[in-house]
Amino acid sequence: MSSRRLLIIGGAAGPGLLGRFVALAGGPAARIVVIATASSAPAEASSSFVEAFTALGAGEVCALRLDTRCDANDDQPLLRRATGVFFTGGDQERIVTVLGGTVTDSLLQELPTSVIIAGTSAGAAAMSGTMIVEGDALGITRASVRTGPGLELLPGVLIDQHFAERGRVNRLLSAVALYPHELGLGIDEDTAILTDGDRFEVLGSGAVTVVDAGAATDIRVPSHGPITLAGARIHVLAAGHTFHLTGRRPVVDAPAVEREAA
Repeated sequence: MSSRRLLIIGGAAGPGLLGRFVALAGGPAARIVVIATASSAPAEASSSFVEAFTALGAGEVCALRLDTRCDANDDQPLLRRATGVFFTGGDQERIVTVLGGTVTDSLLQELPTSVIIAGTSAGAAAMSGTMIVEGDALGITRASVRTGPGLELLPGVLIDQHFAERGRVNRLLSAVALYPHELGLGIDEDTAILTDGDRFEVLGSGAVTVVDAGAATDIRVPSHGPITLAGARIHVLAAGHTFHLTGRRPVVDAPAVEREAA
C-alpha cells in the first residue's frame, strides 16, 4: 500500500472536507495546485476551487492546465513546489489518457510524502490502480461495469464515487468479482477517506462501503448473465472509523466523534 497521504472524496465535497484539505496542505503556508483535466469546462472548474480554497485560508492557490499530453509532458515547476494537489471531477478516463505515462504522472508519483494529494468524484476514481470508468446496467454482471488503468496513487483498491446517491452497489460488486484481489471502496458524497500508511480514516457526512472478496468461497463470472459472489465481506463505515488496508479489517472501536461526544 502507498505511504502517501491521500484525501479521496466521493463527490459534492462540502466546506468541511475542503477545509480539511487546506489544513493538511499547510493552511496559510499552503501552496495548492488545482488540476481540472477531468472537467469538460476546466477553466470554470479550476476557478471554482481556487476561489473555495482561497476563502478557506490557503496561502497560495493556482490552476495547472493540462489539456493535452504535450502539456503533461512539460516540466511542472508548480507541482514541484506544491504542498497540496487537487483533482476536480468530470471524466476520470480523461485524467489517465492525458496524464498516463507522462512527465506529470512520474512527478506525481515522486512528490514527497508530505504533499497531500486529493481528488473528488472523477478525481477520486482515478487514484486507484484499476479504475472504475462507468457502468449502470441492472444486476451484477460483466456488463455492469467498465474498468481501465488508473494513476496507481493508491494501488490495491477499486474506488467508486457518488456511491449511495447513485445506487452504485451493483457495479462495485461486479468490479470486485472481476478483480477479487482488489478492495472495493464505495464513497458517498461529502465523504472521504484520508490515507495514512496502510490505513484510512473516514471523514464527512456519509459512509464508505468496503467490499472484500478475499474470503469469498465461490466466485463465478460468466461471459453473460449474473455473477456468483459467495462469502464476500461488506463493511459500512461512518466518519471516525478507520480501516487497515493491508490487514483488510476495520478497527473495532468507537469512532473518534463518538468518544469526543461521550
